[in-house]
Amino acid sequence: MKNPLLFYSTNHQAPSLPFDQALLKGQAPDRGLYMPERIPVISPERIREMKHMQYHEIAEVIIGSFLKGVIGEQELKALVKDAYNYDVPLQHVSDRKYVMRLDQGPTASFKDFAGRMMGRLMNHYLSLSGGNLLILTATSGDTGSAVANAFYGFEKIKVVVLFPVGEVTARQRKQMTTLGKNVQIIGLDAKFDDCQALVKQAFSDPDLDYLNLSSANSINIGRLIPQIVYYFYAFARLCNDSPDDGIVFSVPSGNFGDMMGGMLAKRMGLPVRKYVIATNENDEFPVFLSQGKYHKIEPSRNCISSAMNVGHPSNLARLVALYGGEMDEKGTIHRMPDMDEMRQDIFAVSASDEETRATIRSAWDKYRLLLEPHGAVGWCGLQKFLETGSPEAGPEQLCVTLETAHPAKFPEQIRDILNLDPELPPSLTGLEEKPENFDHLENDYLAFKEYLKLKY
Repeated sequence: MKNPLLFYSTNHQAPSLPFDQALLKGQAPDRGLYMPERIPVISPERIREMKHMQYHEIAEVIIGSFLKGVIGEQELKALVKDAYNYDVPLQHVSDRKYVMRLDQGPTASFKDFAGRMMGRLMNHYLSLSGGNLLILTATSGDTGSAVANAFYGFEKIKVVVLFPVGEVTARQRKQMTTLGKNVQIIGLDAKFDDCQALVKQAFSDPDLDYLNLSSANSINIGRLIPQIVYYFYAFARLCNDSPDDGIVFSVPSGNFGDMMGGMLAKRMGLPVRKYVIATNENDEFPVFLSQGKYHKIEPSRNCISSAMNVGHPSNLARLVALYGGEMDEKGTIHRMPDMDEMRQDIFAVSASDEETRATIRSAWDKYRLLLEPHGAVGWCGLQKFLETGSPEAGPEQLCVTLETAHPAKFPEQIRDILNLDPELPPSLTGLEEKPENFDHLENDYLAFKEYLKLKY
């Protein structure tokens, strides 16, 4: 196997690496994020063939196109089949409007799609090299539980997850804090952006090199590539026989990893007519797209769609790079991207908490469509787009909204809005009775660094 695809850093101050090395490193040494030097293209004929393929078979095609030269075909086939052993429902709502329910995995979150595949790939490469890793990640809700579950029990990998104590639900927290073994959870009285900042600082600290740190956040390219797959899956399952058929996706967005998976899918040849990028009241990106000036929101605004409470999305640097610009990890734009092209591809919109609650209520009353707050932001964004009269907003246009978490993960919100209890999926059953264990730390890097040195 030779000539693998290389991945460069968005800060352009670190050497390009093949996928396996970029995966295990997590963040580039210059604090940039890894991006492919070229994007593989899938032919329209191949995309149409996916209509008759199972999810794990589509994953093998998409993920394999980035990993040629760094993994054997049979090894990849076994890994994707093991990772994707659950359903991916496409729920019809009305006309050609659908909700893709990415909430059927082991932690009832879309993060399972990336976490399980990334964990298996890391374990595969470590088994070949004989090394060990300490996964360091921050979560605003679902990432922590998905990562903790995806890596749980691996002998060569330890996991540390930081979360903001006041901004995750009890069920989200317990999915992490009831595991133990190789998983350590730390609660901070802070915001997600503060947790993320501590993680990023640790990665660039030479005193911690001996820990072999890596990331499982969406800053890791190993999280991003698996998230391309379900965009191809949705279109292949739902498209008509016309070669001119295209699709509109509405993506509820926080740290923008999910959105970047979609944008890469478009560059790979998926006929996406528009991406609706829907945020909550942390509207730094819709403002940037509208005004051409980027300003972080510090501190981030606390909304009921808690996993999207991100005032500076890490993956925005990747989006800027995709459109020819350069943004560093602090949000400073050193070269502007092609804003006209970006606006042509993206409709960016924000939803207030009031609009989110109203969307949950109206979706249930009108369609018996049960959404949780994050999926509701996506559905609300799609409705706003459909009201624009855009050529891509007609009744016959195929549109898919991503539902990113199971409503049962947000029972308090659902009870308050709809006066009903969402049925628990198997992955959440019995969670309340399990004992919790997590450490509390102050929002201070030196304290966090000392914790890591003493513990590991």
